Amino acid sequence: MGKQLTVGDEAPALVLPTADGTTVDLADLRGQHVVVYFYPKAGTSGCTTEACDFQESLEPLKAAGYAVVGVSPDPAEALTDFAAANGLTFPLVSDTSKETIDAWGALGEKVKDGKTVLGVIRSTVVVDPDGRVELAAYDVAPVGHVADLRRQLALA
Repeated sequence: MGKQLTVGDEAPALVLPTADGTTVDLADLRGQHVVVYFYPKAGTSGCTTEACDFQESLEPLKAAGYAVVGVSPDPAEALTDFAAANGLTFPLVSDTSKETIDAWGALGEKVKDGKTVLGVIRSTVVVDPDGRVELAAYDVAPVGHVADLRRQLALA
């Protein structure tokens, strides 16, 4: 499993398919801040809450120069439905192999239904305009996380 990123690390590559059939390449977003958040499964209550919170904060984030990208192991088709059902207008990308999720330190052991499993750890990494980690938060709660993030970025 990949190590969790820390402030100052170079952000790993991220080139993944989106819900609408295009590709997001982090290198194409150089020059702006990018909030990359990792979530376990589209359509679940916690992931829906978090995605909707990001959508509600999208305009203030954009106004401050931040792009938002959501990453999950769901197939692209599931992301299309998830985005449509929740009115999400930022890119959701599919990492079915979990290679990118692992490279960003968001794959690890967690307890689910009383069993230890390998899965996606809800995480957010903010990348600066030069491609370096500006902020990294792992094992975040779905409720209230976006508000906390906005405070940390002085956008509250």
